[in-house]
Amino acid sequence: MRPPSRAVLSGLAAVAVLMAGSTACTIKNSGAPSGAQAPSSGKSGTGTAELADGSGTKVALVPGGAHPYFQPWKAAGASAKKQYGLGDVTFDETSEWDQQKQDNLLSTLAARGYNAFGIFGVSPTDINTTFADLKSQGFAVASLASCPAGGTDKADFCLSTDVEVAAYKAAKAAIEAMGGQGTLVHLTGNNVDANTQLRIKGVAKAVQESGGKVKLLQTITDVDKDLQTAQKAVSDLLAAKGSQIQGIVTTAYNPAVAAADGVRTTGAKAKVVAIDDDAKILGAIRDGSVAATVVQNPGGQAELGTWALALLQTKQCTMRHPGQTIDSGSFVVTKANVGTYDAARKARTEQLKKQFADTYLVCA
Repeated sequence: MRPPSRAVLSGLAAVAVLMAGSTACTIKNSGAPSGAQAPSSGKSGTGTAELADGSGTKVALVPGGAHPYFQPWKAAGASAKKQYGLGDVTFDETSEWDQQKQDNLLSTLAARGYNAFGIFGVSPTDINTTFADLKSQGFAVASLASCPAGGTDKADFCLSTDVEVAAYKAAKAAIEAMGGQGTLVHLTGNNVDANTQLRIKGVAKAVQESGGKVKLLQTITDVDKDLQTAQKAVSDLLAAKGSQIQGIVTTAYNPAVAAADGVRTTGAKAKVVAIDDDAKILGAIRDGSVAATVVQNPGGQAELGTWALALLQTKQCTMRHPGQTIDSGSFVVTKANVGTYDAARKARTEQLKKQFADTYLVCA
């Protein structure tokens, strides 16, 4: 898989930058006062980000293809439909990771009356063309879980993991589990994917900060196609170099599951830090065979994305800075917090909702 994003504007940093301007809108459950000053953009922004009537909004959540990462989008979309009284929320995906097939699916959904789209684009270099086409038809569009390559986003906003930061956190956790020294291996996704390169950069930063105490033995890419590919890569790695490895950091889903299984079954001594919260990974953290994992916020992406798309599609709000990139959060999970980490993720989602209302949106 190729989840989430590019260089990300931190929500807290955005608040600090825009304090001199003022808030855009309020939501009744945000804890913010109902009044607000005029926004720095000059638009009237003293309205509310509580959706007035979403019955005419039909949201389509469209991943780039089948992958376990996106499964929380289904429940989050269904919950948002009920909570905000939307006309419909559907989750649909193509059977293959193919940009043309995704474009065809989006056209079909538009013909069926869907008018707001949360999309994980298959091709980060081409997806802006798709976004621009949908926008030209009057649809609200969000780039969810992955942002376009380059510095331009033709969607209304991108809500995604800052993958470089998440990979850095994972590598730091692995180094800590290794006792601050030794040899580390990085397992990740498609080498040509811009997000993979950001993950490589995040891991390299953590290794560099060790001051030479940690050596990055190998970065193995292109092992997230499926679980079988990842299992073979892990098996080959442990057979050839298992005795040399003190730590394994995985920044893609399938190699994370494969590494957890491989270390457990072979009795290898390498400390494993995974990504996401597959049940096998969480079980391995509980039994001590995996040191930690870094979880993302796919449910929050779908929930917030659907809510914001409805506000945009109804013309109740606009984006203060169209195409803005926003970090949906990443969280280190260890044995100490494996039973409670979801509370931090939900708190981040609520914080982001308030930041959308107070900072990112301008509402009538």
